[in-house]
Amino acid sequence: MAREVLLEGVSSRTVETGRLRTHLLESGPGDGIPVLFVHGNASSSRFFEETLAALASLDLYRGLAPDLRGFGDSETKPLDATRGLGDFSDDLHAMVYALELGEVHLVGWSAGGTAVMRYAVDHPGAVASLTLVAPMSPYGFGGTKDGAGTPCWPDYAGSGGGTANLEFVRRLGANDRTGDDPNSPRNVMNNFYFAPFFRASPEREEIFLSSVLSTQTGEGNYPGNMTASQNWPGVAPGTRGMNNAISPKYCDLSGFARIEPGPPVLWIRGADDAVVSDASLLDFGTLGRMDLVPGWPGEGTFPPQPMVSQTRAVLDTYAAAGGSYREEVLRGCGHTPHIEKPEEFRRLLFGFLDSMRP
Repeated sequence: MAREVLLEGVSSRTVETGRLRTHLLESGPGDGIPVLFVHGNASSSRFFEETLAALASLDLYRGLAPDLRGFGDSETKPLDATRGLGDFSDDLHAMVYALELGEVHLVGWSAGGTAVMRYAVDHPGAVASLTLVAPMSPYGFGGTKDGAGTPCWPDYAGSGGGTANLEFVRRLGANDRTGDDPNSPRNVMNNFYFAPFFRASPEREEIFLSSVLSTQTGEGNYPGNMTASQNWPGVAPGTRGMNNAISPKYCDLSGFARIEPGPPVLWIRGADDAVVSDASLLDFGTLGRMDLVPGWPGEGTFPPQPMVSQTRAVLDTYAAAGGSYREEVLRGCGHTPHIEKPEEFRRLLFGFLDSMRP
């Protein structure tokens, strides 16, 4: 990944752990309260850089934003998709152990939101709080049809590595920085990560694009392998790589509702999110309904995945079991509240963190 100059107050280093050579960004005092920021798919820690710089000004919290395996400047290792997000959870825990952080506040964006939920399931006593930023559904991405995460097909067709845009993948691998095609990483980022009325400054856009382009492509990383299916749309999950790890075949975090002790949860999302919604523009159910993918079997068989409703259902069950959560919806905001609405996002996040200080 290109090494642009970091913002004031933010530093970079690589940590050797028992599992992964992990690159991370840091800010704040070394003895501050640790807050771990986890990025999503096709991105890196640079998407949290501005948040880390603002956090440093409080002089209370130690912000840490690692690059997940296969992204940013961390080591590229294959992802065992049959473990769901288990590899990510174990990688993060190995870093927390290596740095002797102990209990941490977790902030996860998009697929990173679901990764931190998995971390909380795996290590419930080591999580002080969870902030979910435009999180992927607890039932993964694609191929489910109701609030309980029921699969549309028994083989989970419509999710996994075969659902990726192959031209986007090709351009990622070619480090394409152009804007001459709808499938170019620059245009995918601007048209899906952000709401239509938002555009980052030219300097930040290049940094974010470099972050997207840091994604390692292939069967072991993004998007992963696939299997053919007799069920629409003709592809089912494989066993390796990112998009298979987030398939509901392997990613089912409904058990989050039963963790003890249950840390407080803040859920922040954009009202105009095109990636994670009840009608995601990247979901085959939505694309079929829009006649953009032929042969759609209809609402009864393959509706758009109700991603937001699924998250709310799991969190409602969590609250009924004694946990607590708060949902905040930012108007005029897409898939990146921390980028598009930074002041509102920081007010919510920093206030949430401060509320738990003794």
